[in-house]
Amino acid sequence: MLKGPLCTVRHLLNTDLNTFIALVNDLPSRGDYFSSQFKSPETMRKEFVQHGFVTDDSELFVVEDAYRHIVGVISHFKSRTPTTREIGYRLFDMALAGQGYTTDALRMVTDHLFRVHTWHRLELLVAPGNVASMRVAQKCGFTGEGVLREAFFINGRYQDVQVLSLLRHEWERLQAPPRDGNL
Repeated sequence: MLKGPLCTVRHLLNTDLNTFIALVNDLPSRGDYFSSQFKSPETMRKEFVQHGFVTDDSELFVVEDAYRHIVGVISHFKSRTPTTREIGYRLFDMALAGQGYTTDALRMVTDHLFRVHTWHRLELLVAPGNVASMRVAQKCGFTGEGVLREAFFINGRYQDVQVLSLLRHEWERLQAPPRDGNL
């Protein structure tokens, strides 16, 4: 469990499963940037029983507010290279947008991945029009690299995706205390 100033990031529990399935499969809450594909509740329950949404290739966390309500999800998973992990996140209720939950969760997961694992690079793929998600990424130190043209099929059309990354040495620099000019 990771605790931040605004939220907690933790693995999904059996007692969360029904709520989680309803939140993940709420199509109207997905907006313009998430696929409208979803898994059946039976498939999700089966996957949870098999591995709790944690495998060598991926790990899913729920984001919980101070009242222990699930407000979002964040995960990391295998990327194109063996030294890279991709991170994905989603806030379930847009009324909570701009309150810092996603930024807090991304910082905690980024810190956790670099502290616990040997990965050199973390990536985010963000729709260029998703200004809020781009802002979250930039606040957490991720840098834009380029665009994957028409890489996602969402809401019946192909969409471009911005690639952002954070390298281990960049993260380490962000962790260093500010240097005093009197040294």
